[in-house]
Amino acid sequence: MATNVFINNQQPQPPTLVAVHSNQWSTGICDCFSDLDVCCFAFWNFPCFTCSTMSQFGESFCLPLLDMMFSTTSCIPPVSMSMRVAVRSRYGIQGDMTADCAYATFCNVCSWCQIAREIKRRKQTLTIINAQPAYTGVQQYDLELKPNFWFGYNIQDMSTTIPIFLTGLCFLLLKTTCCSSSRILVVPVDGSHWINMEVILRELHSRGHNITVLRSAKSWYIPSNSPIYTSMNVSMLEDEADKNYYNKMLQGVMECRRSLSFKRTFCQQHLITSMLAKGHKILARATATMLDDPVFMKKLQVAKFDLMLTDPALTIGVLLGSYLKLPMVYNVRWINTGEGHFTIAPSPVSYVPMSGSELHDQMDFLERTKNMLHYLHSVVEQHFIINPAYSDLFQRHFPPGTDLLSLQRAADIWLLRADFVFEFPRPTMPNVVYIGGFHCKKARPLPAELEAFMQSSGEHGVVIMSLGTFVSALPREVTEAIAAVFAQLPQKVVWRFLGEKPSSLGNNTLLVDWLPQNDILGHPKTRAFVAHGGTNGMYEAIYHGVPVLGLPLLFDQFDNLLRLKVRGAARVVEAKSLTKEDFLEALKDILETPSYRSNIQYLSLLHRDQPMSPMDTAIFWIEYVIRNKGAAHLQSAGFSLPWYSYFCLDVALLIMALIGVFVWASLILKNAFGFGYSKNQDMSTTIPIFLTGLCFLLLKTTTATVAGFR
Repeated sequence: MATNVFINNQQPQPPTLVAVHSNQWSTGICDCFSDLDVCCFAFWNFPCFTCSTMSQFGESFCLPLLDMMFSTTSCIPPVSMSMRVAVRSRYGIQGDMTADCAYATFCNVCSWCQIAREIKRRKQTLTIINAQPAYTGVQQYDLELKPNFWFGYNIQDMSTTIPIFLTGLCFLLLKTTCCSSSRILVVPVDGSHWINMEVILRELHSRGHNITVLRSAKSWYIPSNSPIYTSMNVSMLEDEADKNYYNKMLQGVMECRRSLSFKRTFCQQHLITSMLAKGHKILARATATMLDDPVFMKKLQVAKFDLMLTDPALTIGVLLGSYLKLPMVYNVRWINTGEGHFTIAPSPVSYVPMSGSELHDQMDFLERTKNMLHYLHSVVEQHFIINPAYSDLFQRHFPPGTDLLSLQRAADIWLLRADFVFEFPRPTMPNVVYIGGFHCKKARPLPAELEAFMQSSGEHGVVIMSLGTFVSALPREVTEAIAAVFAQLPQKVVWRFLGEKPSSLGNNTLLVDWLPQNDILGHPKTRAFVAHGGTNGMYEAIYHGVPVLGLPLLFDQFDNLLRLKVRGAARVVEAKSLTKEDFLEALKDILETPSYRSNIQYLSLLHRDQPMSPMDTAIFWIEYVIRNKGAAHLQSAGFSLPWYSYFCLDVALLIMALIGVFVWASLILKNAFGFGYSKNQDMSTTIPIFLTGLCFLLLKTTTATVAGFR
């Protein structure tokens, strides 16, 4: 093929090709009538047309077939897009990757027509320009371009072949990750638990996963419509979603805490046990209703979910996930009768405080006795209160011998909302992953009105008060006392409050029905945080280094605040007997004693000093379970053992029997043949040896029993 070109006389360096007109496409993408035969060829035989065009460009003619091959899994045809990029690069045409992507995706045939027309026109006249200063005299020659091919590739055009291939390969790999998203079924717990579950769901959605959330039709926190998930509404029966239920229970707990210490403990335990009995009966009936509904279960089975993500405090997710045989990941802090560790990891009660005991890890004899009683009470609750609630359900829908604990322990990964900066050190297991504080993040700018209020505090700063979901639960006399104390402070106060405005409220206090807690705790003007001790708020206080004045009300809040108090980062006051004087003294102590702030800022430093953020850790392990269809290799074999084998009681019994046989045989032989010691020596040595060995074995058996709970 003869082509007219211009060449300089001087040739000190190899020449490079540049188009005569290099800034624009010679034809538009819709200029079909410029080459009607080309357009018709493209529409009637697109595969052959693309291969022919690619060959004319000097590339391997079969590359466009990759687009056809991956058309079912790729949203963007990578070779088509790469071809536009290569044509622009070779001919110096202006443009960007965004436009190339749009044309290749939505106007693929027309895009190839435009490329073919461009190649045809650009082959007419080229200029070879030397890198050295051009010679003024220019001579014209006729050259015949005969490209050399090697295995179908133009050796002169390897600079474009490699980018086309690599770009296409990258797009295919990326689309494999993005478009083949996983289907995740989520069964969350309402209330404050939903707040941190939603944080994980937003991150999973941003990574392309399809999420379905199972929610109560009466849910008061989980929205039915959301851009990040599809919801399935179910009836939970009765009134378990009633906000007033927790307020009523709070009043009962406050009455209990006004009693003497011994009576107070039993009163609180009775309230918790009553709540567990009622709650698990409701959950068992709700789960049975779902499993008995063939239409509902068929819908779940047809969806072919890849994972169950649930908070096991709501047993519905555990039961559904087990029934559907899905890999399971827990977003967990509490389960059944206490903190998640007590179900999945060894928990020696000699130094691991039980949930609700309000003890730390440095216990004396009486405290260890109290802790043991709490442990025994939790065992009784599990086996005589909780398990019987599900017996009928297991008989009708699960294999014989199934129990709730075995299903709960079968989860692949436990994402435990804990960090040993906050928790007391204790034994753990390989499938327990710690993500405490994963919902915390850097503070964002506050709304203009709130920012103006914060700045108006001057050098004194601002005190923040929030009780989370118990925002309206305090008795009237307590709110009046708190408002009166706030009015005496030089600091400004932002108080999340619902209900009738306290009469003693000062001009320095701003009442709001909602506040961006994470952002306001991270504000440089924040000096102290008055809180009820919820897990979310405690980790936000640690993350931003804000000292805490605790006002615990219910559940784990007493234990949470105790952990910060032991570390010198908080003070605790009792709502049951709160007076203005006590609250003012405690709040001034928090504001004026530097050690509280320095201690919690040290905790903040430790909490942030991790190789991987808690959120990234959580997402990694969720996707790990999806990729590997579970993580059974991380589960302990101890859970499959009967209790007597787990504690080696059968081995201890065998050793005791052997010792007994040995002693008995020794006595028989001595009496029969007179071997060994004299009569006096016999009774003075044989019996002490036997009794000593027996006591030792009994002591070891008791220690082993107390030392761990499966």
